[in-house]
Amino acid sequence: MPLNRSRGHKLSRSLRVLLAVAALWLAVLAWSIVRFGAHDQATSQDAAIVLGAAVHGSMPSPVFRERIRHALALYRGGKVRKLIFTGGYGPGAARAESEVARDVALRAGVPAADILIETRSRTTRQNLLGARSLMATAGLRTAAVVSDPLHMKRALWMCSDLGLAAVPSPTPTTRYRGWRSKAGFLIRELYFYHHYLITGD
Repeated sequence: MPLNRSRGHKLSRSLRVLLAVAALWLAVLAWSIVRFGAHDQATSQDAAIVLGAAVHGSMPSPVFRERIRHALALYRGGKVRKLIFTGGYGPGAARAESEVARDVALRAGVPAADILIETRSRTTRQNLLGARSLMATAGLRTAAVVSDPLHMKRALWMCSDLGLAAVPSPTPTTRYRGWRSKAGFLIRELYFYHHYLITGD
C-alpha cells in the first residue's frame, strides 16, 4: 500500500473513532440531562429561585409563566418561605422579567415581604449570582431552583460552583412537550453545557 494511502487510511480511521467517541459522549450527556430533570427534590428550603425567561410587555411568556406557577405551588405547599425572581431587561423591554413575575405573585396573594427580585441578570449564571446576593442579605441558606426540566442539570452545576446550597425543582408543566420542542431545548442545553464547561460562564 502506498505511503500516502496508508496515512490517509489511518487518519480516516482515527476520525471515525473520534466521531464515535463524541457521539457516545453526547448521547450519555443528553441522557443524564433528561434523567436529572425528572426529579423534584424540593422539601423544606428557605427560598425558591425562579430562573428568568422572556416576558411580553407586562405578561410572562408561556415558559416563564409555568416557572412562576410552580414556584407559587411550592410556596403555598410550605416547601419554601420566600420567592426569588430573577431576570433583567430584554432588548427594548420596559420591565424586567423579575418585575413581571413579582406582579404575578402579588396578584396571586403572596405578601410583598416574601418576594425578592433582582433586575440585572441576563444569563443563568447571572440569575444565580443575583439570587445568591439576595439570599445572603436576607439570611437565607437553602434554595430550590425552579426552571424547565432540561435546564436543571446545568443550573445545579452552576449552583455548586457558586456555593449555593440548592436542590432542583423542575416545572411539572412546560411548553416543551412535543418531541421537536424537547429536542430543540436539549440541543441548546448540550451547547450551553459545553460553553459553561469551557468558559465558566
